Amino acid sequence: MSRIPANDPLFDEDALRREIDAIWDKSSSLDVARKDVLALLKRTNADAREAAREQLTSERKGTLCAKRISHLTDRLIRVIYDFAIEKVYPVDNPSAAEHMAAVAVGGYGRGLLAPGSDIDLLFLLPYKQTPWGESVVEFILYMLWDMGLKVGHATRRLDECIRLSKQDMTIRTSILEARLLFGDDTLFKDLVQRFRSEVVAGSSREFIQAKLSERDERHKRQGQSRYLVEPNIKESKGGLRDLHTLFWIAKYHYEVQSGEELVRLGVFSRSEYQRFKKGEDFLWAVRCNLHFLTRKAEDRLSFDVQRDVARLLGYQARSGLTDVERFMKHYFLVAKDVGDLTRIFCAALEATEVKSEPILDRVLGKLAIGRRGRRKDKEEAIGDLLVENNRLLHRDEEIFDRDPVALIRVFHLADRQDYAFHPELLKLITRKLKLVNTELRENEEANRLFLEILCSPRHPEKILRDMNEVGLLGRFIPEFGKVVAMMQFNMYHHYTVDEHTLRCIGILSDLENGREPERHPLATQLLKAGTLNRKVLYFALFLHDIAKGRPEDHSIAGAKVARKLCPRFGFSTSETDLIAWLVEQHLTMSMTAQSRDLADRKTIRDFAGVVQSIDRLKLLVVLTIADIRGVGPGVWTGWKGQLLRTLYYETEPYLLGGHSQISRERRVEAARAELFGALADWPEAERHAYVARHYPPYLLRVDLEAKLLHAAIIRKVDREKKRLATGFTLKPFEGTTEITVVAPDNTRLLSTIAGACTVAGGNIVDAQIFTTTDGMALDTIMISRELSADADESRRAERITSLIEATLEGREKLPESVARKVATRRPTKAFALETQVTLDNTLSDRFTVIEVSGLDRAGLLFDLTRMLSDLNLNIASAHIATFGERAVDVFYVTDLMGHKVLTTGRQGAIRRRMTQAFDGVPEAKAVPKKQVA
Repeated sequence: MSRIPANDPLFDEDALRREIDAIWDKSSSLDVARKDVLALLKRTNADAREAAREQLTSERKGTLCAKRISHLTDRLIRVIYDFAIEKVYPVDNPSAAEHMAAVAVGGYGRGLLAPGSDIDLLFLLPYKQTPWGESVVEFILYMLWDMGLKVGHATRRLDECIRLSKQDMTIRTSILEARLLFGDDTLFKDLVQRFRSEVVAGSSREFIQAKLSERDERHKRQGQSRYLVEPNIKESKGGLRDLHTLFWIAKYHYEVQSGEELVRLGVFSRSEYQRFKKGEDFLWAVRCNLHFLTRKAEDRLSFDVQRDVARLLGYQARSGLTDVERFMKHYFLVAKDVGDLTRIFCAALEATEVKSEPILDRVLGKLAIGRRGRRKDKEEAIGDLLVENNRLLHRDEEIFDRDPVALIRVFHLADRQDYAFHPELLKLITRKLKLVNTELRENEEANRLFLEILCSPRHPEKILRDMNEVGLLGRFIPEFGKVVAMMQFNMYHHYTVDEHTLRCIGILSDLENGREPERHPLATQLLKAGTLNRKVLYFALFLHDIAKGRPEDHSIAGAKVARKLCPRFGFSTSETDLIAWLVEQHLTMSMTAQSRDLADRKTIRDFAGVVQSIDRLKLLVVLTIADIRGVGPGVWTGWKGQLLRTLYYETEPYLLGGHSQISRERRVEAARAELFGALADWPEAERHAYVARHYPPYLLRVDLEAKLLHAAIIRKVDREKKRLATGFTLKPFEGTTEITVVAPDNTRLLSTIAGACTVAGGNIVDAQIFTTTDGMALDTIMISRELSADADESRRAERITSLIEATLEGREKLPESVARKVATRRPTKAFALETQVTLDNTLSDRFTVIEVSGLDRAGLLFDLTRMLSDLNLNIASAHIATFGERAVDVFYVTDLMGHKVLTTGRQGAIRRRMTQAFDGVPEAKAVPKKQVA
């Protein structure tokens, strides 16, 4: 623990006491004196904390900062106490009952305090409370509260402390770290002695189990992964509280007073204890800076503050990583170190009198039984390994020195036989990582075993995560080591790159084993057929993000890495080419499905030209599903699944040569005939008239079920002689609700609908716009589903359609309503994205494709579509995709004559005006950020 230099006071205590004496001497009353002393203490505390903040900024020593603030608090409380007993409530000859001890407990008792943390105090009494003692305690507490400090307190007799410690584990833990601030030293020593003899003695197992249960519950609340991109610096897995838990258990079980003693006891090596101290110091530096920045006890390292903390800690951008990404990578490496230290610590625990308890399994939330429920209570030998309670353990510590390949072989065995790991074995692996060298990496058996682990039909994610946790995975494959703990500073990715990759492998394994057939019917079907090259698919997925953090596009750089690594793992030239292609194109299908018009033949032809073969298409769709699913909770939606399936089924005939055999005219006539036949219950003349109202694009793009719904709505409009009607259809599997609007065609229709959806809280994900021959618009809007129950979602859809009708009829005014709605949504300040506007006439045979991307915000689609209307452009379809904080909106448009936008001047004006609309800047004041031709 960092020590405070003797010449490093945050304030002059002697001078403060003299000022208090002067205030007391000249004050006319106690109230006046208290008020003036309080003002002085507030000023002293504020100035001292500012000095601590400045020292933290210059020195970047977190533990020292926390110790300074704790020491500052000690001295202020002592000054208040002395003022109370000497000036306010003096007693010449205090009785035995009027003695007390003020004790710091909890984190404050440890002598470490963050700027916004609670000050936990225990006022310890020998007997019952006296009026004098009650007055002193009350005076101290109110002074601290009035200073703006958060104080947790208890006043208890010694007997009460012992009794409650036996009953309440929280109280027991707080007293474990008790530290005398002032008062009766003998009383405090009695507390320590009785606590050890009456509470701690013989209860080590109970305490350990309680602390590990608390830890499990805390991790569950915070999210089980230590690689969440907005971690809680105190409570998340790998945070400060995990280190505290280790020290609590160590202090309770080994009866040590400092971490240094754990080295003497052999629990940690000297280097491991240095990692403990460095990790603790880093976490304290982050936490103290967080509290200073936010001016409150904020422990969540959110996007809004990550960049500021990175700057305060001195991180700078380097070779493909921003300053904040380098900072967060350091954080996640420290969190990983905390996990390593936990395993090492638990190995030592199992070697003592709690050896019958599988501590490591308990800590990691595992069971000492296999996944198939098999348990081997007897010890058995497997070569140089033992199996003890279904956990692998080494016979001697030279096993890996004799044969470094055994570092890989033990994980292969654990996967094949469903074994867990003894903590001693994991500790030994961690300490033998230096054996992983070029010779081992080129070893044919080691690489074969690793590939079998990666492609295991059992649980590859679990074994790979174990390898990653001990540091072996990144050492064996250095390219993967570069992305371990790497964070991407955006709201789209929920995990670090390595954690995302491992989750993707787990999802692919679930798909292959048929665990989610209803959610992913296409992927399940393709994998069940058994025709896909499993090794190619798993290895490509393992490599798909391996080049993140480099200056070059990670897909292109990743393909180069794949070409380098594949021969090492025994892949043929053709397999290497296929893996490299999958890595290079791993985003192509997702981007095409989400941001292109899948009913446009040019989209399908272009995509088929990239894919080129049906085998590639099958592999790519499965890889894409696993990749999106692995991003984080809530990222995958049924709508995205539907888009991917549509793109797959539309592309498949192209790759098999089917579409070239049927002309567009014949397909239009076939669609007319199909719709005509489906309206069999209509009079024949009405059927002919209705089918004739639709242009070919509508007949080709819309499925029959939707056509029949539209027919019913339009027929109702005609019979009731209305000019406006709406309807909706719930799409539970896709996770969307489809809203249909029939109204007189005009260029502002989609803008009006988008504004109404904004006001009603409907998130548009796709839109198709069609016009009938008699001038009516038939718009289909897909919005994200929000409510699980169909009845609730139906009521929500009714509210949205009612608002759309009110807006189109002029009963609801836009854009005023949109402005009011947008004003209630706080924009994120953490990200600054460049607005990009692209016009492309090669992506469609009939339309100009406008793509705009940048920082997402409320009301964006309304502003963009309104601007397109102002530019006299007809929108044929709109495709809205959001990737965290980044919005990518794509519009297929023509001019009012139905032609593409071809003139350079007109294109320039569109780019300028769309940039202004995206940025929400009035045209006269707008300064375009970037325009891409």
